[in-house]
Amino acid sequence: MSRKYGNIELINRKGDITKQPDIAVIVNAANAQLRIGGGVAGAIHRAAGPELEKEAVRLGPISPGEAVITNAYQLPNQYVIHCLGPVYGRDKPEEVYLANCYKNALILADKYQMRSIAFPAISTGIFGYPIKEAAEVAYQAIFEKLESLKSVRKIYFILFGEEDYKVHEEVLSRFNS
Repeated sequence: MSRKYGNIELINRKGDITKQPDIAVIVNAANAQLRIGGGVAGAIHRAAGPELEKEAVRLGPISPGEAVITNAYQLPNQYVIHCLGPVYGRDKPEEVYLANCYKNALILADKYQMRSIAFPAISTGIFGYPIKEAAEVAYQAIFEKLESLKSVRKIYFILFGEEDYKVHEEVLSRFNS
């Protein structure tokens, strides 16, 4: 489902973030060292090939909320933006760090004149952030950046599971009113 806000479209899509050829830049829910890991980070690194890790590790380590950009290599996208989300209950204030992930990724995508960006649900896997809380923080952060975006016109959430997709749809629908 998609919704327009001015000249920017927000889209929730169920699927695999590594298989999105219509999106210019995808976001990796990275670890601090920017190495291959589990979950989204592992899937992105495996799909991109070993060159991604070689480039990325030179940019690390990063702190919660920070974002860096690399080429996408064997992925069907131009770039990968790597964000380190907070570990829920440990990295305080986690909502600020999580919001900064989304804001900093959007800033980078705009700087590189990307027209589209896709996010996973950052920090909701092994980092333990509750999905509904994370979606609320994510959409609030995105809405705070919408007016300042010059290039980005489509912002996607690519959600692997049905429940995550439903939660994002419900949270986004509240911003529609």
